Amino acid sequence: MLHPFSSPVLPAARRPWHPGLVAAPLAVAVALGGSGTLLPLNAQAQQPAPRQELLLVSYAVTKAAYDKIIPRFTADWKKRTGQTVVIRTSYGGSGSQTRAVIDGLAADVVGLALAADTLKLEEAGLIRPGWEKENPNNSIITNSVVAFFVRPGNPKKIRTWNDLDNKNVEVITANPKTSGGARWNFLGLWGSVTETGGNEAKARSFVTNVYRNVDTLPKDAREATDVFVKRNQGDVLLNYENEAILARKSGTWTTPFIVPRTNILIEGPIAVVDRNVDRKGTRKVAEAFARYLYSEPAQRAFAEEGFRPINARVRAETKAQFAPVSKLFTAKSFGGWDTINKRFFGKGGLWDSIFSKSR
Repeated sequence: MLHPFSSPVLPAARRPWHPGLVAAPLAVAVALGGSGTLLPLNAQAQQPAPRQELLLVSYAVTKAAYDKIIPRFTADWKKRTGQTVVIRTSYGGSGSQTRAVIDGLAADVVGLALAADTLKLEEAGLIRPGWEKENPNNSIITNSVVAFFVRPGNPKKIRTWNDLDNKNVEVITANPKTSGGARWNFLGLWGSVTETGGNEAKARSFVTNVYRNVDTLPKDAREATDVFVKRNQGDVLLNYENEAILARKSGTWTTPFIVPRTNILIEGPIAVVDRNVDRKGTRKVAEAFARYLYSEPAQRAFAEEGFRPINARVRAETKAQFAPVSKLFTAKSFGGWDTINKRFFGKGGLWDSIFSKSR
């Protein structure tokens, strides 16, 4: 397994397998043109492939990055193959987007907020097992960490996770049932205890106390930012570091934000939706788009929008724009996403228990 910050090596794309498929006979040297004339096969091959459309389904805060990446990919693909590709997009809370794809939203490619949601598509039979190995870095294309937005002057003196356990501090975070970012926030809170020597009883007590300070649970990370920044609610917002960087860049938020030194490594995956691309005949382009997201131009676009790049060269170029973190833990620290889904966020799991006690 590659480290989240290692340089990727691109594997060969996976192709659908058809039972009973046999080798094609050798091609003849000529083919019929539209008027019945004989054309050399190389002339026939030069005809551009028909125009294709892809649907990318992703989580809300990736939109600004994909707005830059998609035109670059389609121009590059057109130059290399002659084919016109149109990539339509759908953005929203990762949990909501996952359910929409399961319910029939015909995504060719999904860039969800966490592997847990991609695993749900696998469980639904939309994505074949082994999708993590189809692309470099276990199919992770971006990293981030949890950041705290605070009010000007930081009047509540919020600097660490522990400062959130204060009944006088109103916390804003999205809903873990609908938002991937909110699940990362939850794991950040939990791990701030268990990954620094505390036991699970202490973690449960701490996380329950923090959620007692949460009045509303927006549906996704972008809405959570709007609640804090535009509606002026809350004393502190837990959100992606990239959201904080983007808010500062756009001028919608000018107060410095805080990145706790102990933090969770947020990993954003990419996957091709096997059932849909095989049905629509878009596998080749969909796989090419997924691989393009590891390229330096795409990784620079992600970095420009506040995501920590996984490409080594781009990471070195952009190191200064990200806050230092001394201790990182990952989803594997909690047993991986299969375990996390069941234990923390499944029906009757820890989130349900903590939510009922924090209301």
